[in-house]
Amino acid sequence: MSYGEGIQVNGPVSDRYEEILTPQALDLVALLQRELGPRRTELLAARAARQQALSAGATLDFLAETAQIRADRSWRVASPAAGLVDRRVEITGPTDKKMTINALNSGAKVWLADFEDANTPLWDNMVSGHLNLKDALDRSIDFTSADGKDYRLAPDEALATIVVRPRGWHLEEKHVLVDGQRISGSLFDFAMYFFHCARRQLAKGKGPYFYLAKMESHLEARLWNDAFNLAQDALGLPRGTIRATVLIETIPAAFEMEEILYELREHSAGLNAGRWDYLFSIIKKFRTRGKDFVLPERNAVTMTAPMMRAYTELLVKTCHGRGAHAMGGMAAFIPSRRDPEVNKVALAKVRDDKTRESRDGFDGSWVAHPDLVPVCREIFDGVLGDAPNQLGKLRDDVQVTAAELLDVASTPGEITEAGLRNNVSVGLQYLASWLAGQGAVAIFNLMEDAATAEISRSQVWQWLHNDIHLAEGPQVTRELVGQIIDEEHAKIADAYGAAYDADQYAEAVGLFKDVALADDYAEFLTLPAYEHMP
Repeated sequence: MSYGEGIQVNGPVSDRYEEILTPQALDLVALLQRELGPRRTELLAARAARQQALSAGATLDFLAETAQIRADRSWRVASPAAGLVDRRVEITGPTDKKMTINALNSGAKVWLADFEDANTPLWDNMVSGHLNLKDALDRSIDFTSADGKDYRLAPDEALATIVVRPRGWHLEEKHVLVDGQRISGSLFDFAMYFFHCARRQLAKGKGPYFYLAKMESHLEARLWNDAFNLAQDALGLPRGTIRATVLIETIPAAFEMEEILYELREHSAGLNAGRWDYLFSIIKKFRTRGKDFVLPERNAVTMTAPMMRAYTELLVKTCHGRGAHAMGGMAAFIPSRRDPEVNKVALAKVRDDKTRESRDGFDGSWVAHPDLVPVCREIFDGVLGDAPNQLGKLRDDVQVTAAELLDVASTPGEITEAGLRNNVSVGLQYLASWLAGQGAVAIFNLMEDAATAEISRSQVWQWLHNDIHLAEGPQVTRELVGQIIDEEHAKIADAYGAAYDADQYAEAVGLFKDVALADDYAEFLTLPAYEHMP
């Protein structure tokens, strides 16, 4: 197929790909890449410079140069767009056919159609995901499982609003080159959905909506805003048609919430408390700063920890003060059809979590499984009643300092051998699935995605490099971690039996060792992992 000047597609072109990889759509990708690619590179370099400063002893604080934006209480973001006024339950998941239909039919108000952490960026996943979204909007999508079960869409009025999450700024799409260079994965994902589906969404009375991941500064939000304006102008749509919710899932972004809303204000749909990546970011940014910045094992860190309370309460106050939605974090539990006791304990935790969010003023929250939609909806119904949101709950009682956001040391919990083993086992199982093309993986009754794998390997790295001793006494050493990797790998092989793939797990073990035991810390495990893919 012939594409525009300077545009090259290296990935295989399979059935119906030509419906997505059109010359006109790729022209939009090229326009965005040429206009914004150099600034993206500069902003990624700024991330690296800030990391160097933090590793050398610097800290984070609210920005002096943007104090006027925070002090000016007059500005507001755009009013909530159609389909995003009531967001009391949102479900997340990748864009394969079955998930597309199940998520849209789930009873949730919004579906986060994920090209990021719950997705593996195999070329086929990326292109077929866009086909599935286009087909869903055209109502031409269907799916029949191996056991003969048919999946069909409910009537339009019962479907969730689609909100697409493109990849973060740090990721590339290696199968498309513009002027001989790999393009931004963010811009590819955004442009493909916007080009093919913006008018389809508008025809249904909604619009092209996005979730923006992994941002670390308001300047990165400004880059997205410029991408939105370029794309809207290119397609002849009014500026402000796009709406975007930003995940506050990095510790630097927690200090720039006001500024991020300000940069996106005509396109803003609010902020989300991306709790798992937030923990990963804290570990990553302060990984060499000693025991004051070492978190307990990941399953011990709850949203009641002082630093997490500071982060979530500041998010609600910031959003509602500017007329923006504040969205709660993920309930990752996967209900078990075989173990009612597991369900009882886990559902109690989910209820406690969603009750706390609803009382704090969040306008809605996330779930990973359709069976949790009624639970989350019931809790938010109890607070909202007939109101669509809690934007009027301004939380003037909240005052959060930089020290409170950085108070990692007050987080209760231990680091145990069981916690270390859990990190290793989850990391190995997730990476094996990720490399095989599956980015949302049920492990130990939790829906794991790239964020939890990042926490798992980062904690191992941090414990190893900060002379941490387990609660049982032994120090975390390369030898101990290596032994545990071997033992947990053997347990996985036994558990999988005939389904165990030795080659797949050999690759996963090698990659886990690379990102957990190496002297140099890999900023994202998905960067080296992506190079393992065709």
